[in-house]
Parts: sequence; C-alpha cells; structure tokens
Amino acid sequence: MTETSKHQTGPHKLGLNEIADLMFKDGLLAKEAYENLKVQARFRDVGEKHPLNLIANQALKSKQPPHRLLSEEFLTEWLAGKADVPYKRIDPLKIDAASVTTAFSYAYAQRHKLLPVELKSDYVVVATAQPYFTEWLSELSHILRKEVRLVMASPSDIDSYLVEFYTVSHSVLGASADDAHAPQAINSQQMLELGKAGNLDANDQHVVRIVDWLLQYAFDQRASDIHLEPRQEKGNIRFRIDGMLHTVYQLPSPVMAAVLSRLKILGRMDLAEKRRPLDGRLKTKSPDGNEVELRLATMPTAFGEKMVMRIFDPDVLVKNFTDLGFTNREETVWKEMLKQPNGIILVTGPTGSGKTTTLYSSLKYLAKPELNVCTIEDPIEMVVPDFNQMQVQHNIDLNFADGVRALLRQDPDIIMVGEIRDLETAEMAIQAALTGHLVISTLHTNDAVSAITRLLDLGVPHYMITATLLGVVAQRLVRTLCPHCKQPVEPDAEVWNTLSRPWKAAVPEKINGPVGCLECRQTGYIGRVGIYEMLVMSGKIKRLVSSEDCDIAAVRRQSQQDEMRPMRISGIQKVANGQTTLDEVFRVAPLYHED
Repeated sequence: MTETSKHQTGPHKLGLNEIADLMFKDGLLAKEAYENLKVQARFRDVGEKHPLNLIANQALKSKQPPHRLLSEEFLTEWLAGKADVPYKRIDPLKIDAASVTTAFSYAYAQRHKLLPVELKSDYVVVATAQPYFTEWLSELSHILRKEVRLVMASPSDIDSYLVEFYTVSHSVLGASADDAHAPQAINSQQMLELGKAGNLDANDQHVVRIVDWLLQYAFDQRASDIHLEPRQEKGNIRFRIDGMLHTVYQLPSPVMAAVLSRLKILGRMDLAEKRRPLDGRLKTKSPDGNEVELRLATMPTAFGEKMVMRIFDPDVLVKNFTDLGFTNREETVWKEMLKQPNGIILVTGPTGSGKTTTLYSSLKYLAKPELNVCTIEDPIEMVVPDFNQMQVQHNIDLNFADGVRALLRQDPDIIMVGEIRDLETAEMAIQAALTGHLVISTLHTNDAVSAITRLLDLGVPHYMITATLLGVVAQRLVRTLCPHCKQPVEPDAEVWNTLSRPWKAAVPEKINGPVGCLECRQTGYIGRVGIYEMLVMSGKIKRLVSSEDCDIAAVRRQSQQDEMRPMRISGIQKVANGQTTLDEVFRVAPLYHED
C-alpha cells in the first residue's frame, strides 16, 4: 500500500509523507528537500523501511540555524517531543538483556518492532520507533498484568538490539537447556551431584554464538579488556572501558565454563589444564573489518577458571605522539632521546598506564628499512611486521636476559626489552647499550626519578647508570572529558585548598567539568590521554647519581631545575586546556612530599 497525503488520526504508523509534513511545518526542511521527500513518498511502501532511516540517510541539514544535521538520533528526539513520549538513547551496557527478553517473545517483538528495555515487578518499559501505533499497548499490559511504559528510541537501535538481545538470550537459554543434566564447573565449593554426567560442548552452536557476540560487543563498546569471572551460580562478564569496569552480562555457570572452553580452543590453549595459569592469543576482525589481536590469560579461582582478554587494536596501540598526549615540548624532548645512537631509555608506570602503547608507537617511529629493530617481550603484545619479535619462554628457561643475549648476536640497531625485572636483565641491557645499541625498556616505578632508585636497588652500579641511561619517561592515563557535554566550572573548593601556590598558579579560574550525557553514558568522560614527566640525564644529575650516597630528593630537585615538569603539572596543563579534570589528575598522578 502506498502512502497518501491525508493525515491520519488515532493509532497509526507514521509514514514518510506525514513526517515530511511535520518537519516542514516545524521549519526543519527547506522547500526543495520537502518536495523531494513528498515525491519519494508516492513510490515507497509503508512497510519497507522506517521513514526516519530514509530521511537520515539523505544527510539533510535543518533549514533554520544552526543548520544541524538531520541525523536519526536528532529526528527521533524531535519526533518523541512531537508525540509527547519520553526519548531514550539505548545504552546496551545498562540493560539487563537476560531479564528484559523474558517480558515477551522475539516473534511478538519483531512483529510490532518493540524492544523491552526495563523489567520491574509492577511495570515494563518498552521502546518503539512508532509512537502513534499503540494498538498492542493494552493487549500487552493485559497479558503481562503489568503497566507498560512507552519510550521512543531510534529505529536503527531497535532493529539492531532487538536481534542482539534476543539472539544472545536465546543462545544462553539454549546452551543451558543442552546442559540441563551437566554438573557445575569444577570449583572448590561445588556440591557433588551423583548420577549426573556430561558437559556442555564448547563447539555447541549456542556457545559459538555467545562468543562471537561477546567479541563483537566488546569492539563496539571500545573495551580494552574483557573479564570472564566464574561465580557459584552465575558468572560475570565485565568490560574495561576508559579504565573503568562495567558489568555487561551474567551467564549460568555451565554456560560460562563452556564459553571459557571455547575461547581456550580459539586461543590454542591446553583445554584439559585448569589447575594453573595459562596464556594464549587469538586474532579476529572488528566490525570495521580491521584485524584485532587478543591476549588471553587464565587463572584458577574458587569457582573455576577466570579469564581476562586484553584487546590490542592496531589503530589504538600505534599512535602518533600528539595522539598519545605529548605536548610539543615533550614530543621534542622524547624524539631527542630516540635519536641517540646508543644508551638506555626507560618508560615507567604501573600496569595499565599506557607503557606498551608508548613503546610500540616509539618503535614504529624509529623503524626504517635500513634499521634492524628487535624486541624481547613477555608476551608479545601485538605482532608488527616492522619488528623482529621474540617471546620469553619460561618453560625452556628463555628469560629476558637470555633473550637480550640472543638478540645481541642478531646485528640489532634498536632493542626493546619488555621489562627489566632483575639484575641479570639490567646488566644485559647495559651491555647492549655499551656496545652501541639503543635499548628501550620499562620499569614499574611511581615516577621518573624513582627509576634510578629501582636500578640501584637491583644492584646496578651507579657509574653504569650514568654511563648508559639517557632518560626516563613516567606516565599515567587520565580520562578525557566528553566533548558533547563538558561545561566550564569553578575548581572544587576542597581540591583547591589542597593545592600549594605553584599549583594554583597553573590552574585557571574556570575549568571544564564532567556533566554526563547519552554519548558518554552519563560518565562525563570519553577516551583517555597520557600525562608525562620526562627526566633527561643532564651533567648535574649524573654527578648527583655518581656520588656514593645518591640523594634521590636532590636528584628530583635538580631535575625540576632542569625544567622537568612533574606529572601533576603535565596533568594540570591538560586541565587548563579543557581535556580533563583535577580529580582525574589527582586520582592517578603521584604526589611528592616536596609538592
């Protein structure tokens, strides 16, 4: 049936013709765009595609200033206001898909294009893209014996999440049914159930679908890590997004065990070994078609194996220095260090502070056809064709020190050592530097100056440190403010009062603060950026380190006289630029007693 120009009253489905009239009346469409839509409406079936999709795909701009793009989200919110129905931007991380999909069947949801988004004891919230089509409302309320609350969401969100939520829930239920007589995953508190045998197959089609969904979902949500955590009855799936963990889904224990087994098979790990930690890796493709590597690590817990998958997206792992968060001055200092023909450069910080990204980005910058770049890692974070990468193998006693010793016989120009953990590795790195190689490595220390203390504690002689160490970069990651909702605010009085005079001088009177919107899931932050402090081994610092009684406080004072900015000052500069907040900087950056 084709659309007519006659506007309908009462419950009905909106068509392209009617929406075009409403948009033109509200001043959203220019005359020419309006007439084009009216022509399209004559030849388009009502049931083909939602009219908001059709209009959004044409990338029109509103007639009135500020000439906003008529995106699907904008049009959905506008239409919700016209229909006096609350608008909802669907955040899948905040919807309990396992629960809401029990409200009504997939067939019913698909027939009426409805998506349940919240289920309570006395009401259910249902999203629709057709706010005037409510014939189903009283019927559903009668069947469920609950109040049905209507919200409006974009048709694309409803279509995609309708399939996603019901497919995953169906797969979990199907896998649970397949395993109805199987025992729970082995754990230290398991109750023995006699007369029951069999386990859910890791290659079961339902399990395969769950794993595929899990990986795709993690890519969509910009997760850096996926945590699979078994519990007594249900296991948790959590994503780390911008440094914070979010619970995504809960799986019955047998299904969780099967999902873990499936992932171990994909990661070429020993399926039978559940008593000791294992490592593996797999390569897949993101929704955009880019190759993505995942590093898998298991750990035995009270309720079975726990797995963490770290996602290494090449687009994220290898960046230019500006994207990493380097200021122009910091980039210049860092590149000067990297240009040196020999010596040791250290990158320090705790786990998850972005050291790997800095190392890979730096090696990518250095890698040229005329240079031989070699690495020894534990494990190899991401395979890069420009490097020659070797992995530590503890089972055959190939450690970092042995790896460096082997690399020295491979005619290297630049050597990257994943981490200096002991004196033997430190001595081999120093030997490599003394024999004319540039060595880049990491240490776990709180700040740049502490790297010197750490090397001394390992047993490295102070004269070797002064002879080979070129510089140290300490870093942290801070969350960046959401560009869609950040607003100027005054610094928090409690935080402000804790600042000394030099710090207050660096903070402007007005800074940006987090607000929270649909784009950032009400957190106020999207993405992360690095803050750094760079210690360059000047002549004065070398003389301080060379003394028998090395005074680290004196080294720190001298480094600041040499214009090394402490990490908090680097962070405060990003606060002044509107990139992050004081709370974020103080949360991650160490505070020295001298501050």
